[in-house]
Amino acid sequence: MKELRTEIEINTPVETVWLALMEFENYPNWNPFIRKIVGEAKIDSTLKVYIKPSGGMGMTLTPNVVKAEVNKIFAWKGKLGISGIFDGQHEFILEQTDSGKTRFVHCEEFTGFLVPLIWPMLETNTRRGFEEMNAALKNLAEGK
Repeated sequence: MKELRTEIEINTPVETVWLALMEFENYPNWNPFIRKIVGEAKIDSTLKVYIKPSGGMGMTLTPNVVKAEVNKIFAWKGKLGISGIFDGQHEFILEQTDSGKTRFVHCEEFTGFLVPLIWPMLETNTRRGFEEMNAALKNLAEGK
């Protein structure tokens, strides 16, 4: 198992960040990494997610929502073909800080026998995509 984890502090309450994250139809207008999400943010629903990190290849995934707790966490789990080849659980975690800001944690846990082969690309392109999305979400939520 390998985990890719990034975080950023956003100068707004968690409710504002959550609303931005859940407005899937607006992703093409602001998100440089997850270009499109179609589906419902409820547990057991299937999403259609198009991801394209800058400088990387794009791919369409059809993960299932595994966590959806308002203002706290949204997560999906996807796989390449059958389970065990290349699986990932993608999570957006929102934590309210004592100062009323939001700590946004963007992470994914990867499992499967292809992970060691793909890890160098994930560590560069996917990490860059996470960080670019985090910065864009910060700008969106802060009204910049």
